[in-house]
Amino acid sequence: MQRLTRLLLACTWLLASGLAVAGDTTDLDRQARHLWYDGILSGYQALAREAQTFARVAGDYCQAPEQTTLAQVRDAWQRAFLAWQAVRFVDFGPVENDNRAWQFQFWPDPKNLVARKARALLTSGAPVTREQVEQGGVAVQGFPMAEYLLFDDAFGTSDQALPATSSCALLTAVAGHIADNSQQLLADWQAFRPHYLDTAQFRDTTLRAGVAALEILEERRLAQPMGLRGTGKRSVYVADAWRSGRSLAGIEASVRGLHQYFFPGLALLLEHSDQPELGPWIDAQFGEVLEHFPALRQPMAPLLAPEGHFGALQGLYVDLSQLAVLVNDQAAVALGVVRGFNSSDGD
Repeated sequence: MQRLTRLLLACTWLLASGLAVAGDTTDLDRQARHLWYDGILSGYQALAREAQTFARVAGDYCQAPEQTTLAQVRDAWQRAFLAWQAVRFVDFGPVENDNRAWQFQFWPDPKNLVARKARALLTSGAPVTREQVEQGGVAVQGFPMAEYLLFDDAFGTSDQALPATSSCALLTAVAGHIADNSQQLLADWQAFRPHYLDTAQFRDTTLRAGVAALEILEERRLAQPMGLRGTGKRSVYVADAWRSGRSLAGIEASVRGLHQYFFPGLALLLEHSDQPELGPWIDAQFGEVLEHFPALRQPMAPLLAPEGHFGALQGLYVDLSQLAVLVNDQAAVALGVVRGFNSSDGD
């Protein structure tokens, strides 16, 4: 009888303590913000580190250009670009200053403004300077411009192809801008810590950022190139990073970033909600999406071709859509998040 009594008391204590934690929503929300802050900090640190490496390798290549070192520059660009993809979901705070997100990645680019800006700079007859990049607008300043110089097929066979002097000047200026921008973003995020942790509204702001990122992943970055949205025609040119063939690698990096930096805070909140089962379901669905890789670490264009393995993209799309439903339609509702207008999708 005493053992039964102790067991009942223990169960009662566990239930009461669980309700106490769940009831202290202010403390719980702050714990979630701590998890999000630390995760985003890790992501920004990785971005700053990889961007610095990209700038250094690009400078080394232009000092002594060789085909092998060009491959190293392309690899450094990819690592920095994928580090950006991992934190791309953050659409609030310091990344909003001076259109920083757009400085990192001008996309969508339906008018091919990146290529037009590059041609204008390289054919002007004037030396390309860092000041021109700083003042040239977001289409000049980020990863897509560097991608054009490093990967565009037509440009790569032109008279201005790397390591032409003007093209190298543009590449090193853009890489330097990305590196400086990354370092400043990291410093500003570190300074932003007290405000983020002490401001209750950033709970919903962060949740909405994850929701918006999944919407963009599903609708813009995957469904539209597949012809499931928009014109209804398959086209790799509406995807991001199509020149380098890294569209799917970018999607993988964004999903991993959401899982690593966004999900822990979401899981904590769901654990103490009236639908605690959603956390493990979402975790498992992240795994389902990521299981499509590394098989899909390849260019998207061949998969979109009539004879391509389109079914692989369809499988990824189905699993990504299910993840979006769990997070956007179920978890957000369970946590009382009102979904608002998203300004980071290029509209």
